[in-house]
Amino acid sequence: LGVRTDRAHSVAVLGAPFSKGQKRRGVEHGPKAIRDAGLVERLSQLDYHVHDFGDLSFQHLEMDGHFMHVPFPRTVGRASQLVSGAVSSAVGAGHISLMLGGDHSLAIGSVEGHAQQCPDLCLVWVDAHADINTPLTSPSGNLHGQSVAFMLKELQEKMPDVPGFSWMKPFLSATDLVYIGLRDVDPGEHIILKNLGIQYFSMRDIDRLGIHRVMEVTLDHLLARKQRPIHLSFDIDAFDPCLAPATGTPVNGGLTYREGIYITEEIHNTGLLSAMDLVEVNPILGTSREAVQATAGLAVDVIASSLGQTREGAHMAYREIPTPKEDTEQLRL
Repeated sequence: LGVRTDRAHSVAVLGAPFSKGQKRRGVEHGPKAIRDAGLVERLSQLDYHVHDFGDLSFQHLEMDGHFMHVPFPRTVGRASQLVSGAVSSAVGAGHISLMLGGDHSLAIGSVEGHAQQCPDLCLVWVDAHADINTPLTSPSGNLHGQSVAFMLKELQEKMPDVPGFSWMKPFLSATDLVYIGLRDVDPGEHIILKNLGIQYFSMRDIDRLGIHRVMEVTLDHLLARKQRPIHLSFDIDAFDPCLAPATGTPVNGGLTYREGIYITEEIHNTGLLSAMDLVEVNPILGTSREAVQATAGLAVDVIASSLGQTREGAHMAYREIPTPKEDTEQLRL
């Protein structure tokens, strides 16, 4: 696949300070931590027009009892609808949408809103977890572990009518999805992945094949038939906890820094990235200020790499090698 250059050259940053897809608090402070780590400055250096639309404002619905053992279903459904509208507007206006979480339940709305504008999109989900439980298979009931199940057409008959989600219907086919980085998959998720034939690369697969081959197969699987918009949904817990300690569900044996950056470089090089989520940075869970800064700084690196920052230092500041002017001799005197 050749490098394309016809991507949007503006980024819409949407903060999503939301944590009700899980029982643990703190992840609502993720957007501020990522911004404080220098996100907007870094993207501006990459020659993007950065439109930071601030943070979406989420309501917690008072009357929101459990559905089965799922907490806050209506609150999460309302939040997803709000995110969907914001992402749809951003992509529709010609921006690359960048949603800062917040927990991974937000991706339900982010990918759905993207799909309103780009029905043929494909999804790359980089995560330690598959987040494809249904309410019937989920051990915890938390909706941040069920996001993908709401999207998939093939699971429509397996999903009960969860309150708060009547505004949407499944829109993604199992063949439009690839997982990278899996290492903590629940039994129900395993049977779903196998039954639907979903392409996934666990950490064992990455060890076995190497990240170069993993990305080759990923992009061939998603783009061989036709070039189409990519949605990248990146959970910071895909990285090893020594790199990203400030997150809610860390699992040992994750991506190295180089593997994570290679994934994002290859997605950038397609020229097809159209929307991105960066989720699950939880500053409250960092054991020190350094742990929080390391996690948020890593999030900025991942985003910048997805949007074209290279390890070779090829930035837009120089379009050609500068030539000395005649008066430089005078400056030396």
